[in-house]
Amino acid sequence: MGFAYRIEERPEEIITYRDALWRTMHDALARDPDVIIMGQGVDDHKGIFGSTTGLAETFGRERVFDVPLAEDGMTGVALGAALGGLYPIQTHIRCDFALLAINQLVNMVAKYRYMFGGRFRVPMLVRTVIGRSWGQGAQHSQSPQALFAHVPGLTVVLPSSADSILETYGTLISRRQVPVVSLEHRLLYDVAFRIPVPALEWPQAPLGSILRRRGRHVTVVATSILVLEALRAAEHLSQAAGIEVEVIDLHCASHPDREMILASVARTGRLLVADTSWCAYGVAAEICRLVCEHDPSALRAPVVTIGMAAAPCPTAKTLEDLYYPSLHRLTDEIAVLARGRAKHGVELPAEASMADVYKKFKGPF
Repeated sequence: MGFAYRIEERPEEIITYRDALWRTMHDALARDPDVIIMGQGVDDHKGIFGSTTGLAETFGRERVFDVPLAEDGMTGVALGAALGGLYPIQTHIRCDFALLAINQLVNMVAKYRYMFGGRFRVPMLVRTVIGRSWGQGAQHSQSPQALFAHVPGLTVVLPSSADSILETYGTLISRRQVPVVSLEHRLLYDVAFRIPVPALEWPQAPLGSILRRRGRHVTVVATSILVLEALRAAEHLSQAAGIEVEVIDLHCASHPDREMILASVARTGRLLVADTSWCAYGVAAEICRLVCEHDPSALRAPVVTIGMAAAPCPTAKTLEDLYYPSLHRLTDEIAVLARGRAKHGVELPAEASMADVYKKFKGPF
């Protein structure tokens, strides 16, 4: 499956999410001798879904190395490395495991700069993996972006594409200023994207949000893989019903582009927020707060939010398909916003599990 995001007068290439990650990790190590990569499995043959494969052999095991099953302690090591002048990239093959390091991330990493009058910075990248693939179960499938984004001092990103990986990671690593928690969706690793050929120098891309598609009837603000689902829904609605959907990739949950979102809602008057996590007290609620506090009169219809069901994730694929938001539901809710529930009359796309569309199941790891 390929996605084309941008039309630019530049040569293009097709690259997978996984290869964009690998390229960024490789270039970070090659460009900066202070970069280290640490985490469970970063130096084995699978290399965090292929994103670190062979890097230990190329750059040495003192720079790319496995760590014990001690997430809190290892995050403390990464914190010390950052304070000492290195740039640690710490990986968690599941974001759920990063919760074991919540004390270090929330009480230490996020607050060092504030507690010492700006004298200390903690530049580091914490890579985590979120989301479904069927069979992950309740403890291996959570998307806690709202939890981390709630904490001042942490920058939280959810890259939805290869270009956002290359631009965002390159920007963050080269600037070496803030601690970042990144949530990578496991269904995205095999997805191929058509992107402009990157320049030799890393681009200095702004954080915040990315306008992925222009439209005039409904604004959809989405995170992670739901950006791709929103683009699929938007294309279907445009072809089937002439409904033009504006799609905003939230991208940086901790620092949304408020002006972009408000300007879009002012044009369309209708807002749907699609997040890979629970809606209650989450990212969807935060986007609603921004609109309600700054320009509530722009809304011509109540906001719609879509996310995971308010329960732990089931293990069985049939139940998991019901648990996660689907393209069918997303398309239907957008059509209702645009035309009203009683009369939208839009033929909906055939139902298909995201786990079947984006990645064929190859085992729980």
